Amino acid sequence: SKGVAYPSPASWQTTDGTCHPRRPAQPWGEFYRRFVPSLGKTLSFRALDPEQDLDLFYRWMNEPRIAAAWELDHPKAQLHQYLLERVGASHIHSALGLYDDEPFGYFELYWTAEDRLGPYYDAGDFDRGLHILVGNPAYLGTRWFNGWLTGLTHYLLLDDPRTQRVMGEPRADNQNLLKHLQTVPAWHKLREFDFPHKRAAILECTRQRFFSQIQMP
Repeated sequence: SKGVAYPSPASWQTTDGTCHPRRPAQPWGEFYRRFVPSLGKTLSFRALDPEQDLDLFYRWMNEPRIAAAWELDHPKAQLHQYLLERVGASHIHSALGLYDDEPFGYFELYWTAEDRLGPYYDAGDFDRGLHILVGNPAYLGTRWFNGWLTGLTHYLLLDDPRTQRVMGEPRADNQNLLKHLQTVPAWHKLREFDFPHKRAAILECTRQRFFSQIQMP
């Protein structure tokens, strides 16, 4: 028998004054796929390609609904540079969400210790976080939200067994998101706080709550 496989012991590095575990390489291509029976669709996530997906990213970021929240309604060349910086980053990467291979949303997945959120709560060494955007209006609404948030949380908890929490920090006045969040009971709003650029809510999903409260088909 080969026995149980464990993650390699953490090695440490310091980034901008923050000591944290050395992060693995970003995934490339598709990294999650699962059929969601309640929706009758297959949910998947893949790394965003700064060349192949630039037109879609530009179109979404320049829609008024999205520009008001993300403030990235920039020229295409500037957005291309933004995506290239994500590819080169060690703690954050960009992904597309798809239903039946149709792109519906953009997501940034990050390690919170090195992110702007880290100083605002007791960040664990392997906590993950996410920034979310639904660009395709056909997939706005609670049932779609429940499907992709459950899937994305599932992926982040499976990606490293040392991850005990997945976090979010949307605008505190984003009532639609907070309403949708109530359909995913493993996610809780902890409190509100002030970033320099916005009033935010800290959202949390623990590993224990997810695997005890969420039924994965």
